[in-house]
Amino acid sequence: MERLTSPPRLMIVSDLDHTMVDHHDPENLSLLRFNSLWEHAYRHDSLLVFSTGRSPTLYKELRKEKPLLTPDITIMSVGTEITYGNSMVPDHGWVDTLNHKWDLGVVKEETSNFSELTLQAETEQRPHKVSFYVDKSKAQDVTKELSLRLEKRGLDVKIIYSGGMDLDILPQGAGKGQALAYLLKKLKSEGKLPVNTLACGDSGNDAELFSIPDVYGVMVSNAQEELLKWHAENAKDNPKVIHAKERCAGGIIQAIGEFKLGPNLSPRDVSDFLECKVENVNPGHEVVKFFLFYERWRRGEVENSEAYTASLKASCHPGGVFVHPSGAEKSLIDTIDELRKYHGDKQGKKFRVWVDQVLATETTPGTWIVKLDKWEQSDDERRGCTTTVKFTAKEGEELAWEHVEQNWSEESKLKDDSSWII
Repeated sequence: MERLTSPPRLMIVSDLDHTMVDHHDPENLSLLRFNSLWEHAYRHDSLLVFSTGRSPTLYKELRKEKPLLTPDITIMSVGTEITYGNSMVPDHGWVDTLNHKWDLGVVKEETSNFSELTLQAETEQRPHKVSFYVDKSKAQDVTKELSLRLEKRGLDVKIIYSGGMDLDILPQGAGKGQALAYLLKKLKSEGKLPVNTLACGDSGNDAELFSIPDVYGVMVSNAQEELLKWHAENAKDNPKVIHAKERCAGGIIQAIGEFKLGPNLSPRDVSDFLECKVENVNPGHEVVKFFLFYERWRRGEVENSEAYTASLKASCHPGGVFVHPSGAEKSLIDTIDELRKYHGDKQGKKFRVWVDQVLATETTPGTWIVKLDKWEQSDDERRGCTTTVKFTAKEGEELAWEHVEQNWSEESKLKDDSSWII
């Protein structure tokens, strides 16, 4: 967040399962569409927040399974844990807030009296969250009786039922909504209150997100019955909350457009990159566009034509250099020539490429350094490189690729120099 010198243009606060992540989309296409839009148009001046019911353990598991971007802020365990950046630094102020009228021992003691409750996995039990499974038909009665018992013990708690089976007990001051309100207050005190905030969800534990004043909201098309019921009873006349026509991340992109919050055309929705131009110099866009082209080239989804390779070569500085993760150096022109022999080698396979944390800095007038993480997944194998690109301005507002250097990411499972192209 230190990169932001002024209020973020947009802050997206999104649930993960069945909202940002579509578990019925084996190719992860809607998520990848969102990824390229965010890195192309928003990463440099906006904030991405993931707000999930998952514990840190299950959140990290999801990151290994799906092509998720790195968020600026992560809210986990149904709004009971807030962390910042790659290192996931905890917000100790939030922890102090949640300790008010909360006693984990008493909660465990009282819930042990309910045979209807089945404790969830140990990883899901957190300092300010106790989680169970409960049959849908018994959830209402259990919630009512348990609330009374805990109140008699001097606790002030909140019980959230979502997903048709999950029952979470939290401090009254916790939850996705309160975590967002706390975050907005904190950002405002730092002079960085977002110009616009969009909350995105699909289930009951996301309802609170849509209750925060001045926040736009989107319920994705596949939203669960419990959230639609809440909306009908509490927010049907609120023009700032919509029920999208598209599933998951597709619904988030739809909402960006409907609320006019900024660009909503994902580079993945552009069929011909030769026609893909931006009005202003945007090194981040060049990176997103190239690696998306690289994916399509290897999948055989673009024609193996001289026009494409000529266009790529024209965008390179004549003395441009590529430093491979192995340490070997070669010219960028030679790298593009080599790319020709890989046309269509991933056709019919699960091969996807995405970029993360694309940040461009103009170091001197007309010179940019772009840092990013480039990832590719082929079937079940994922690997990635930290990538640094130096661009220089050419005549006519165009940019030339002058230097590209890649090193294996610490998170990369596979580090095979021989099969890595760029």
